[in-house]
Amino acid sequence: MILADQLAQGIAELGLELSEDVQRKLLDYLALLEKWNKVYALTAIRDHARMVSHHLLDCLAALPYVRAKNVLDVGSGGGQPGIVWAIARPDWSLTLLDSNHKKTTFLRQAVIDLGLNNVTVVTGRVEALTVEEPFDVITSRAFSDLNDFIRLSRALVADDGCWIAMKGVHPYEEIALLPKDIILKNVTPLHIPGLDAERHLVIMQAVSNA
Repeated sequence: MILADQLAQGIAELGLELSEDVQRKLLDYLALLEKWNKVYALTAIRDHARMVSHHLLDCLAALPYVRAKNVLDVGSGGGQPGIVWAIARPDWSLTLLDSNHKKTTFLRQAVIDLGLNNVTVVTGRVEALTVEEPFDVITSRAFSDLNDFIRLSRALVADDGCWIAMKGVHPYEEIALLPKDIILKNVTPLHIPGLDAERHLVIMQAVSNA
């Protein structure tokens, strides 16, 4: 199966409606990721078909559960989910944060090459980040455990905002260690086409923000 067909089929299985232009841009992003990966080690995945399932569909599967306007992607790495969400949701504003200069160099070039006017890339640590407007959604994909994720980014979330963590297996132990003022809104299992592994979306909110 060619990549375009694999992506289109996966998007249909996820129940999403994404235009041909968006799908083409997603594949252009994968091509950039593969090109830069040879020097910058952005991903351990080299197989094209696995890149579609592990990098594109894995991130796209979260979209039905995300209501956002202003998103912070903490530890964005090679752009997951930040770049993928920015392509699929051009009406969102996304800030991609990573402390690794090589990764943010790639992200900035990807933003230019893909024409993503809704993305800002920042090099730095989340606990040192200051912003004029807080984020209604702060997300991460394998950035850290839930407790650290919330602790380090708490000053950046809006009053009615939430944290959305993309996890593998159900993080029971991490959830048990959440601060007492954090509400666990939902833990949703995600089924990713072509990916034979557990995925969960963990949505959290502070009690004072509820």
